Amino acid sequence: MYGLSVRWSLEGVDPDVAQRLRAYVVGTSLERFSGMPGLRFKTWRMRPGEWFEGTYVWATQEARDGFAATFTAEAAESPGSRIVGAEPVLIEPFEVVAVAAGGEGFAAGPGPGPR
Repeated sequence: MYGLSVRWSLEGVDPDVAQRLRAYVVGTSLERFSGMPGLRFKTWRMRPGEWFEGTYVWATQEARDGFAATFTAEAAESPGSRIVGAEPVLIEPFEVVAVAAGGEGFAAGPGPGPR
């Protein structure tokens, strides 16, 4: 499997950016990536005030590299960049060595929300 991380810095952004990112992911992005051809799964991760990241795992290197090329060309105009107010600080391909499904099983959908 083939991964791609896209990370934005949240240092110094307005405090409401974290909630706006949550709302965008749950209200729009989750549906867009659910069932996407070539994509095994996508995880959105965030440390409010520090960073926000999309982590993608693709079935093939071609699927990953094609998405990465398209995204990189449009990164400045992506919804994440518009919400954060800046381009990603990292767009990084990686190798997925293994994935283990835990005893609780794999769950898709929104996470716990703000603390």
